[in-house]
Amino acid sequence: MENHNFKLTVTFKQAPAAVFKAILNPRAWWSEEIAGFTENAGDIFDYHYEDIHSCKIKLAQVIPDKRVVWRVLENYFKPGIFELKAGDKTEWVNTNVIFDISQKDGMTELVFTHEGLVPEYDCYDICVNGWTHYIKTSIYNLITTGVGQPNATEKPMTADEERIKAALSN
Repeated sequence: MENHNFKLTVTFKQAPAAVFKAILNPRAWWSEEIAGFTENAGDIFDYHYEDIHSCKIKLAQVIPDKRVVWRVLENYFKPGIFELKAGDKTEWVNTNVIFDISQKDGMTELVFTHEGLVPEYDCYDICVNGWTHYIKTSIYNLITTGVGQPNATEKPMTADEERIKAALSN
């Protein structure tokens, strides 16, 4: 498998400390359904999005105002959402989500890399679209306006939504 890690870069007028602080608060830009600690090396948290995607992540490296590395320990994608081979749960496992922060030309540069997210993965296109939204829109807005666009906590379903979900699962 050729290595084409997914990478994108965003620049900010804000100081590196503001970018670093936002990265450490994924509930404000990725998902409100994160359980666990997200700030110190060694912290482990669980990410959850409906019944479609969940994963367990460890903060492998935290260098204030410079770098955060998440290591994906476990992962689940709902079969049928992606063209996964018999519910393959290995995609994302042992990959690194890296946030590198630096100053360049009077601006703060965030280089986001999902090391190990490669085009050969069944989830690649959907994951690239997701990460692009979360980094270029949600975390960008969190840093520049104070409000990100994370996945919201699941709300209780209405009776109609329950009926539709039951019909789809049959």
